[in-house]
Amino acid sequence: MEIPGFGTYRGASFSELLQVDHPQLTIDWSRLGNVESLGVPHGTTVLAFQYSDGVLVAGDRLATEGHRVASRDIQKVYATDDHSMIAIAGAAGPAIEMARIMRVELEHYEKIEGQALELDGKANKLAQMIRANLPAAMQGLVVVPLFAGYDLRRKQGRIWKFDVTGGRYEEADFEATGSGGLYARESLKKSHRSSVSREEALDIAVSALTDAADEDRATGGIDMQRGIFPTVICCSEPGIEQAGEDELRRVYEAVLARRSSGGSSS
Repeated sequence: MEIPGFGTYRGASFSELLQVDHPQLTIDWSRLGNVESLGVPHGTTVLAFQYSDGVLVAGDRLATEGHRVASRDIQKVYATDDHSMIAIAGAAGPAIEMARIMRVELEHYEKIEGQALELDGKANKLAQMIRANLPAAMQGLVVVPLFAGYDLRRKQGRIWKFDVTGGRYEEADFEATGSGGLYARESLKKSHRSSVSREEALDIAVSALTDAADEDRATGGIDMQRGIFPTVICCSEPGIEQAGEDELRRVYEAVLARRSSGGSSS
């Protein structure tokens, strides 16, 4: 039964609420047809890994349209609530919309149910959203995010990767995706340790993104001239903390100093 002013939907899912009561507010990306020739901006390299206090998620800032720079300062890492984050790679428009709806989804659930969704449940919810995007993905608008957060029940950071069909896979230590994901993952394989401090974790993240930018033209390196730095967010038991530009500048300068002196990059 529809209650005047409230609509017919009674569940706790914001996405389903839109589909049932407000379909005019949703975007059907699949109606665009094949988008290969439209020059859709794509986000590139993002990574996530565990450290001693929780989990870190980072992404470069470059978006590309084929061989052209679409944006030098796109945001690819978003806090979805106080203890979880999403890092986007793939078609920028649907990916950014998915990240924003995910945040509203979790806020809506908490207001309706009176408690926050468990971290596993959040990963499941994102998997459902990716699965719903499959028709658009089959036409070129692929979204392949990473999801990470601090599990308050287990007292540890956790990471999930996804495939285009919505399959979710939990990673024990680290993961990277996007065009430079292979190179970032190889860098993490050499340098990552779950016991590192937050400061060491920032160094590892910046080194991995720098390695990816060295090998992949679609990954943006740190741009000191324009003051463009990667987005790096740490999540621990107290909550979300984003690394500042001054802190990232110092870390990057330290990485460059090691490299110029012949030392290890991480």
